[in-house]
Amino acid sequence: MSQPWTPPPAGGTEPVPNYLIPAILSVFCCWPLAIVAIIFAAQVNGKVAAGDMAGAVDASKKAKLFSFIAIGIGLAVGIIYLLLTILGIGLGAMNS
Repeated sequence: MSQPWTPPPAGGTEPVPNYLIPAILSVFCCWPLAIVAIIFAAQVNGKVAAGDMAGAVDASKKAKLFSFIAIGIGLAVGIIYLLLTILGIGLGAMNS
């Protein structure tokens, strides 16, 4: 005798990352983008609890995008500042 076929459970069972820690850390780099990242990161768990997996994945991707862009901008500004400082010190030493 064969058993009746049972379909797999609906929806993904994989947890959706909320990227809240990178979003919070990006506040030190570029706070306007970091605020947007924190808002999207905070929405992820609520959407998962409501069963809106597509919305949770979308909010997760946006949180990741905005937090990584903010961190990248912060690193770029820091490197440019460091290079300009080194260049200014070097030019100041040459004029002395």
